[in-house]
Amino acid sequence: MRAPTIALLLLATSLSAAARVQPQVPASPAKITGFRAETIADLDDVQEKIMDLASSVPAEKYGWRPAPGVRSIGEVFMHIAGGNYFLATFVGAQPPSDIPKDLEKVTDKAQVVAELKKSFDHVRRVVANQTDADLEKSVNLFGKTTTYRYVFTTLLNHLHEHLGQSIAYARMNNVVPPWSR
Repeated sequence: MRAPTIALLLLATSLSAAARVQPQVPASPAKITGFRAETIADLDDVQEKIMDLASSVPAEKYGWRPAPGVRSIGEVFMHIAGGNYFLATFVGAQPPSDIPKDLEKVTDKAQVVAELKKSFDHVRRVVANQTDADLEKSVNLFGKTTTYRYVFTTLLNHLHEHLGQSIAYARMNNVVPPWSR
């Protein structure tokens, strides 16, 4: 091989390697900052824990409930997904048309995990598509006049509440949360 050809080959190889190690940042119409960025960071953290827990609980335990009339493990996960869709409606975001009609009746582990992920993706898009001005818009949330910002705070509180419940259910079934190992 000639020297210029070898040099070009080496340059192409090094550029290709550099491209593989560079983080891929998704294109975004505007940089997300402030409350929306904090909300997405919290959402990422709670989603990771809920998804890890949902994946760690054996499929045969999804029907386990601590007492009659109390949500089962699988029903709690589907309640989380439903809550994500429902609370987002208060800021004008309609749920996807393809979600099951009776979400909490979904019992298949693979479908539960898929629906959970889809609901988190939905919330993330809803938060990302708000503007700072949108966060100050008024809305009636459960009979109380509040703001879009408070809707997102309520959504995160709901997620953390049921994360704690899911941790307790998992431990009662000898499943250690993956991040605790």
